[in-house]
Amino acid sequence: MASRGRRPEHSGPPELFYDKNEARKYVRNSRMIDVQTKMAGRALELLYLPEDQPCYLLDIGCGSGLSGDYLSDEGHYWVGIDISPAMLDAALDRDTEGDLLLGDMGQGIPFKPGSFDGCISISAVQWLCNANKKSDIPAKRLYCFFSSLYSVLARGARAVLQLYPENSEQLELITTQATKAGFTGGVVVDYPNSAKAKKFYLCLFSGPTTFIPKGLDEDEEEEARESTFTTERLLGHLRGKRGRRWMNLEIPRMVKIMSVALLSTTGSLLSSHWCLQMTCPNCKLRVPCRMLRRGLVRKSRGWVLEKKARRRRQGKEVRPDTQYTGRRRRPRF
Repeated sequence: MASRGRRPEHSGPPELFYDKNEARKYVRNSRMIDVQTKMAGRALELLYLPEDQPCYLLDIGCGSGLSGDYLSDEGHYWVGIDISPAMLDAALDRDTEGDLLLGDMGQGIPFKPGSFDGCISISAVQWLCNANKKSDIPAKRLYCFFSSLYSVLARGARAVLQLYPENSEQLELITTQATKAGFTGGVVVDYPNSAKAKKFYLCLFSGPTTFIPKGLDEDEEEEARESTFTTERLLGHLRGKRGRRWMNLEIPRMVKIMSVALLSTTGSLLSSHWCLQMTCPNCKLRVPCRMLRRGLVRKSRGWVLEKKARRRRQGKEVRPDTQYTGRRRRPRF
């Protein structure tokens, strides 16, 4: 067991840390049960699933099945995956309704493409940022996880991953690999001014980004603190105070972690609350973007440009865009 003040992932591999003693806490400790249930409820809320319609969801790091029980209570069907046999045994003893799978998320999600309507994860993703053996490379394990997650989600589905990042660099590593795998989205921070209640939720979209939900605040009156990231290379960020040089980045970066401002592709400041969303309910901005248009006609210019942009985000070689991109050719006889 980790000592007081020490992060659990520093104590060793998760399959060893979550032994029978730890699993017993998630069954008997009323406080831990309450915290896990509340975080699962918040993650499900951020998924924005259709009302009164059961969905097929994936629970990554399901543990003893506490978050899965909440999904069942809300009328959804779910499959849970976890690396700890002891935690899965505890879930079986509790007669959870979901299907359980023993597996390492760092080696990929073993399901068919488009299997799930959404995904949640509670306190699991940060474990991938630690190397417990020489063959473990955090960046590669994160990319393997996110790329397989992108595949198993239905087009337009969301994933909400609650996590405890150790620092801003670790959060940036996670979001960079998510972006590389094809996701868009951002981080919602609940109770940002509280040391104990502060929670990070990584909201990922497998389709065009619509908007980032607002984070909860203690007095429910302050503006939501949101950290957003983008997949566009031309978007830059400001180091230090206002007035310094704007620098374009070659790799998408997590922005607005430490008072970071953003520019649009035209070089103008998007908003006073450091928002990067193309359609933001807070600043009422409307930045034209082809990827936000739904129902694109197959083989149309917009459809071709969106597909090429998605392949670029995945690191694949794509021919440059020209005036002839997506242009209809005359039929040949």
